[in-house]
Amino acid sequence: MKLALLLLRLLPPEISHFIALNTLNFLYKLNLTDILFPYEDTSEPFNFKSLTFKNRLGIAAGLDKNGDFIDSLGSLGFGFIEVGTITPLAQQGNPKPRIFRFPGQGAIVNRLGFNNKGVDYLVKKIKLRNFSGILGINIGANKTSEGQKRINDYVECFKKVCPYADYIAVNISSPNTPNLRSLHQEENFLPLFEALNFARNEMKYHNPMFIKLSPDEDEKVISVILAAIKKFEFDGVIASNTTVTKDNLRYSGRHNLDGGLSGKPLLKKSNELLKIAHSHDSHLLKIGVGGVDSKESFDSKLDLGASLVQIYTSFIYHGPQIVKKLLR
Repeated sequence: MKLALLLLRLLPPEISHFIALNTLNFLYKLNLTDILFPYEDTSEPFNFKSLTFKNRLGIAAGLDKNGDFIDSLGSLGFGFIEVGTITPLAQQGNPKPRIFRFPGQGAIVNRLGFNNKGVDYLVKKIKLRNFSGILGINIGANKTSEGQKRINDYVECFKKVCPYADYIAVNISSPNTPNLRSLHQEENFLPLFEALNFARNEMKYHNPMFIKLSPDEDEKVISVILAAIKKFEFDGVIASNTTVTKDNLRYSGRHNLDGGLSGKPLLKKSNELLKIAHSHDSHLLKIGVGGVDSKESFDSKLDLGASLVQIYTSFIYHGPQIVKKLLR
């Protein structure tokens, strides 16, 4: 496994990502994932509303944007899987190169820009899944959408995925879609929350809704968002998305590193956001994500008030073995 991961790192990031996930899919179809990555889950289940998470570890949005790998990822022992971010129309995302690896620091910088095959493609894939665990769907807006059209994008995605989603995550915090983070401003997020709340009632959707937050906003901004989440009776937050701050990332400066930083250097900042969210509302469900690559960092999220934890970068660097390492 270590040799395979090392060989994959010799390839450009997006090519290695494609090969790794399609290889995992191939192994799953041959019924080999249980043999190659054996794991006996002794975790206590976590219950929230009508949902039962078999454990507290999940895969974050971004790894499987289009729902192509739900079953194979689900076979590795995750308690839940979040797919997306999905948009109404398919889009290519930002120009390449757009992913930069820093393996020595356990970090990745990406500026993918919501590249995905569109919500209708995702729904088709979800209908075909065998995975019976908890499935979250992360929704967003197309790059060219602004103002009311941007709100309409979220509502369209919500209505199309809600019949199949165990929970829905609303992504207002990606740094790679122009002006998306302006949705952290009250004059912008209130109309969005109102529209989603109306759609939720219209569709009679009773499963959880989470708002995915940026770690780059100050406590005052976060507190206003948390108050609105409580007002609209949404269920919780995902803390956090990637950060545009790269003060603790060591790099030569040869590359334009615009985009979001994930992995180990994000741990402190994402934990600070988690701590703020928990101090403002301890009853709000919180999913902690950012920098988790060890049992200690996993437990730090739970200690700060998270009920669930997600990984992304550490799965890319360590592969399926990370599940056993975090849940042992």
